[in-house]
Amino acid sequence: MEDVGAVDPVPGREPNVVLKSVVKRFGDLVAVDHVDLAVYPGEFFGLLGPNGAGKSTIIKIATGLWRPTSGEVKVLGVDLEQDSLAVKARVGLLPEDLNLYERLTGEEYLQFAGRMYRLPENDVISRSRQLLEVLELANKANQLIIDYSQGMKKKIGLAAALIHNPTVLFLDEPFNGVDVVSSRTVRQILQRLVERGVTVFFSSHVMEMVEKLCNRVAILKKGRIVAMGTVEELKRSAGAAPETSLEDIFLAHIGETEESQPLPWIG
Repeated sequence: MEDVGAVDPVPGREPNVVLKSVVKRFGDLVAVDHVDLAVYPGEFFGLLGPNGAGKSTIIKIATGLWRPTSGEVKVLGVDLEQDSLAVKARVGLLPEDLNLYERLTGEEYLQFAGRMYRLPENDVISRSRQLLEVLELANKANQLIIDYSQGMKKKIGLAAALIHNPTVLFLDEPFNGVDVVSSRTVRQILQRLVERGVTVFFSSHVMEMVEKLCNRVAILKKGRIVAMGTVEELKRSAGAAPETSLEDIFLAHIGETEESQPLPWIG
């Protein structure tokens, strides 16, 4: 499969994530429409789009949770159709719709995740405690997850996605419900991962975070990529001034440039 949808800034490397002509249909609904992507080691790649644009569907396809209707998907050089388990062992996933075992404590859940990845017992224990400490959950380690706030659940989900030291990390709306202090901690962790060559592939509605973190961004509209590149490249393609915000660029690319009309009864 040839590289699609990107030019690697470091020639000669193989992409960590490749989607080629990927289509996903649910009956008559086309959720993903011939998407081409190539994302490389050490990239912080952002996926933007309005609700229903196909962001979560692409992440579920790229992690082997859903099969595409057609097209090819390779992660870390492995065809997901051929060996999805080999891929799942080397990637981390934080889905938007968290399905945690909420009758476990935070520490029990991380130790369960570590054992599922077949880590040595000493690593399971030490990594669980380190993650709880770094993500400021150590004082809640013995509390049931069902009693966690939404932001705490996000952080324990991220910890479980990190415990096996993945090569590719998929994050679906990772900052939703996370407070400012915790968001900064999460951001620093993700930046360190990227610096050592991990691919971080994430979707978000938080434009400021995307603009601050991402090397490249793809904008989705009705399942199709309508723009892709660095933030600066997206601004140039939209004919925008350098000081234009990513939010305005996003709205221009999806055709929502006019301000909505106020409700008449508000005045």
